[in-house]
Amino acid sequence: MNLKPIRIANLTTENNVFLAPLAGYTNAVFREMCFNLGAGLTFTEMVSAKGLCYNSEKTQGLLYITEGYSGVKACQIFGAEPNYMRRACESGELAPFDLIDINMGCPVPKIYKNGEGSALLNDFALAFKIISECKKSGKAVSVKFRIGLDSSRICAGEFAKMCEDAGADMICVHGRTRDKIYSGEVNFEEIAAAKRAVKIPVIANGGVFCKADAEKLLEKTGADGVAVARGAMYNPWIFAEITEKPAGDKKSLALWQLEQTEKLYGGRFACVFMRKMLGFYLKGTRGAAGFKERLFKAESCAELKDILEELPL
Repeated sequence: MNLKPIRIANLTTENNVFLAPLAGYTNAVFREMCFNLGAGLTFTEMVSAKGLCYNSEKTQGLLYITEGYSGVKACQIFGAEPNYMRRACESGELAPFDLIDINMGCPVPKIYKNGEGSALLNDFALAFKIISECKKSGKAVSVKFRIGLDSSRICAGEFAKMCEDAGADMICVHGRTRDKIYSGEVNFEEIAAAKRAVKIPVIANGGVFCKADAEKLLEKTGADGVAVARGAMYNPWIFAEITEKPAGDKKSLALWQLEQTEKLYGGRFACVFMRKMLGFYLKGTRGAAGFKERLFKAESCAELKDILEELPL
């Protein structure tokens, strides 16, 4: 794989293998873990711009940055009102972040019905206004979007050009339409069409679960880099695999993640979150079903630590 830094406005990433935003998963500890394993850039979970403007405690909790994280700090926001999007970018809560990513790709019905996420593929003029208003904040701005709403409404190249014209410094293109959610084949040609349409960096997203997937995605699309989403959720060590960086002992890293998550977010959150994560990490291992049953019965981080010692990681 051709590893290289990516220039985004006045920012430079460590390399071109990114951790995509994952709602419910890319918290501060997980971002630091993936960065240390080789991710060149990581993003927060998507954050409501309106929630930021109204000082939502839940929203602010998504914005933690660990002391150990030394990469470019990137936050993903979502919304459909340009004024709120700009105010969010200019807020004190987002002051620590170097890069603001605008979500124009989320396919979830609740988001779509509000006119947010992938619904913005329906309205180029509004999407343009949102991007241009966010740029007025002085922040570097990127946009993550899908190639279209369905097979009859593909717009990757045109939407990419609109993003660039509005002032976006980078785009990330998920190679599926909104109606596919996360299933089906990735459309390499439409990501390639987006790449041909612009001069700013283009990051390809979709279907990366191993190094070979990342290499194929770059080869087929001509993109400048790749963003790993669900592949990292199940296997954060994928970044070490792709970048050929030493990964360390998996069990020790999982224990570190558990302890740091408990320290930052508290025992109850850490227990519930790490039950899921450890279950993901077990995928494909012998005896996984039995261990998962024990994990999901655990009521404390102390119980999880005891079980973790026995896991075949």
